[in-house]
Amino acid sequence: MGFNFRKSVKIAPGVRLNVGKKSSSISFGSNGLRYSISSNGKRRTTVGIPGSGISYSTTSGGKTYKSPAYQKRQTLKQQQMQEKKELARYEVEMYLYTCEVLKSIHIEADDPVNWSEFAISPPPFQIDEVGPNEQLALQTLSNYKPGFFERLFKNDKKESLEDAVLLARKQDEQSYEDWQKLKTLSERILTGDLDAYMQVIEEMDPLNDLSEFGSGFEIGCNDSTTLFVTFDVHSKSVIPTMEKSLTKAGNLSVKKLTETKYFDLQQDYVSSCTIRIARDLFALLPIETAYVHAYDEQLNTENGHVEKFCILSVKFDRSTFETLNFYNIDPSDALNNFKHNMKFRKTLGFSEVMEVDVE
Repeated sequence: MGFNFRKSVKIAPGVRLNVGKKSSSISFGSNGLRYSISSNGKRRTTVGIPGSGISYSTTSGGKTYKSPAYQKRQTLKQQQMQEKKELARYEVEMYLYTCEVLKSIHIEADDPVNWSEFAISPPPFQIDEVGPNEQLALQTLSNYKPGFFERLFKNDKKESLEDAVLLARKQDEQSYEDWQKLKTLSERILTGDLDAYMQVIEEMDPLNDLSEFGSGFEIGCNDSTTLFVTFDVHSKSVIPTMEKSLTKAGNLSVKKLTETKYFDLQQDYVSSCTIRIARDLFALLPIETAYVHAYDEQLNTENGHVEKFCILSVKFDRSTFETLNFYNIDPSDALNNFKHNMKFRKTLGFSEVMEVDVE
């Protein structure tokens, strides 16, 4: 509660001096009609019916400044207050946006790759034929007829058009080479070539955008149907610790997140990451199972050192995974559809768990 001060002194019949914390005023009149002038220039007229509790007040005026310098100062102060409130709104929006992103990482996943379609796709042109880019360049060269002024000033474009034909031929050769590589890679993927799996993961880097959250990844496989992913969540550097909101006056209010809110956001973030990783792997490769293990650094109270622990381990199977509506799920609740190890308490967060056994 704020501290307020107000004192009213009678200085003449019907005249009172009122002194407050921020300003003072002088008032004239009786209970039925009073007229007040404040030190800040505001004037208030109050008309009422004595004993009825009914009154009507009007306020006018305010302190005015004649000096251009003072007027400019008031304008700048008002502008500064407005900018401060705009900045407060921006900071609150960024805080809310960050929280929402951390809970919805699983939604932004890659589109599925159809390796079967790539494996049977026809070449861009037959190898013993002229490619489409070269055909177009040859047609442009054939249709070119230098005009009078081009011949007069020896500004013939024929040589540049011939260079364009050579460039188009190289583009067609590159297009054919890319098709061959993709077709060969697709065939290897479909036959369960583990080296091809690793090549695709390395070149396409499906989890790259998760690196902005500080996550590191290790991906491995023992057979063509199963992938294993271990990732570091680094939640302490990702989860906000301060809650931001606006006061009624539009100013910024910053206070520490409660443990319950912090750990709830942490759980959704870690769970959302594991689902996102599984989504990208199922979209990229024809696997049936994905084991995802989340690790984070926590204080070991037995030895007093910060150590890396497994805090969540999930076995995702494709058949169940594809039945989920990822736009409507709660990431933490969705893990109940799969075999997983997680020890989580609302006021303590994650505890160490063992990785799910490989079947």
